[in-house]
Amino acid sequence: MTVSSRYAHTNIVARDWRRLARFYQELFGCQPVGPQRKSNAPWVEALTGVPEAAIEGIHLRLPGYGDNGPTLEIFQYNLPNDRGPATIHQPGFAHIAFVVDDVQQARLHALAAGAQDVGEVVTTQIEGAGTITVHYMTDPEGNIFELQHWYEPAADNEISSDATP
Repeated sequence: MTVSSRYAHTNIVARDWRRLARFYQELFGCQPVGPQRKSNAPWVEALTGVPEAAIEGIHLRLPGYGDNGPTLEIFQYNLPNDRGPATIHQPGFAHIAFVVDDVQQARLHALAAGAQDVGEVVTTQIEGAGTITVHYMTDPEGNIFELQHWYEPAADNEISSDATP
């Protein structure tokens, strides 16, 4: 049985939620949604299973979906637990992706905003899907994001798919 659902948000746990939120707002145009969150209420501990947990952060509306689109939830905990640097091939969620008009130009803006390259910019043909230019980067806290731009298979005309290779 399929459960009726709608995608709501992706969460990033930050070391400095304000700095990380600013990065996504300035680079991708994400917009704050609702009030900033701050809670050390018992429900946070009950929900997370982390004794004495408290959270602070914000939801940012992801670009391209209007007022009811999904958000990027950026929270900071009072009890950080570093896991080491993210790698693109470790199990679990690996990255978030943004469709951009020009991957090279977006890469330069991201570098200026504090991002770092993970690999190289690649343009490749994906059979049945078209041609994609794609690049992985890390935000200022080491979370991986993808920049992508698709072209139609035969005509080199832009398409707006958000499929990943």
